[in-house]
Order: sequence, then C-alpha cells, then structure tokens
Amino acid sequence: MKPVSHISGRAYPFGAKNVDTDIIIPAHWLKTISRNGMGKGAFETVRAEPGNVFDDPEYAGAPILIAGDNFGCGSSREHAAWALADMGVQAVIAPSYSDIFSSNAFKNGILAVVLPQEAVDRLIEVAKTDPIDIDLESQTVTTPFQDRFTFEIDPFRKSCLLGGLDEIGLTLKMDGAIGAYEARRAEAFSWM
Repeated sequence: MKPVSHISGRAYPFGAKNVDTDIIIPAHWLKTISRNGMGKGAFETVRAEPGNVFDDPEYAGAPILIAGDNFGCGSSREHAAWALADMGVQAVIAPSYSDIFSSNAFKNGILAVVLPQEAVDRLIEVAKTDPIDIDLESQTVTTPFQDRFTFEIDPFRKSCLLGGLDEIGLTLKMDGAIGAYEARRAEAFSWM
C-alpha cells in the first residue's frame, strides 16, 4: 500500500446521499478477484446519465470524491473500495459512512474523511472550480479560499495510512519478533 499523507487536486463534487456499494460498483463486476480495471465499472449507473460528474473531463483523474451522508451503505463488498482506488480516488469526504465501507476503504489505502454537512456543502461548491487539499498529518482539509476544516481519525488508522501499512505490511513489520518467537517456541517444544 502506498503511504498517504497529502492529497491535493480536483474533487468530484458528487454529493449524493445514501450511495450504496451497488451504485459504487454494480454486482456484475464482482466476478473477479483482480483489482485492476474495476474503475471502469465504478458508478456505472450514474455514468449512464448524460452530463454526469464522473465523465466530465474537468474532473478526470480527480483524487478526491465528495459525497453525501451514509456513503458506502448496503452490502459489504470490498470491490467498492477497489473500484474507487482503480479510478484514482485516494480520499472520500462525506458526513458519514457505512462502517464496513469505511473499514474497507482504510484497508485499501483510501482516506475516509468525516466532516459536517455544512463543510461538505462548502467543499462541493469549491470543487466545481478549484482544487482541494487534504493533509492527513495535520488532519485538515483546506481550499484556496482560506477554508480550513479539521477532521478526526483513529490514531491507528492514521499511523497505518501515513506508513503505507496494510494488514500484510503490519505483519511483515513484525517479522523479526515473529521469527524470534518461532525460534523460542521450536526450542522449548522441540519434541513437537
């Protein structure tokens, strides 16, 4: 997983509420275990509508998605996080998330920022014309217009994102301690 510390650029001013994982990535895309190419299916039903924000060239490759309340509700498909990451989204800003989506986003290196609705509304307006900046270290979201919003994040998740550590990375970080334990155990229980 790549370390996440500073995300800056255009943001999709999506803003829709109660976006479930079937809207993020429809079920017929779940036939694969590969994360590559999932971005093509992201928001497929939304993209079918003319003039949608995801096909607007002005937002192409935007690293930030601004969403409404209860983003990622519905089923627990990790493919939703895979699809967002594959389309280049590194952070989502919303008033609230489904717990499972929030966990899946974190495990896939996507920062899920929780801000009050008023802040989200302001960021949607700014995103229509200007970039947005997220600094994980200082836990702030800022705009070129001197807007500054602070957000909370679990210290463990923050540390993992800053260090680029997923579950495998965390385990590998403890390789020396695990090896030492295994050596002590093998010596103490040599008869096993």
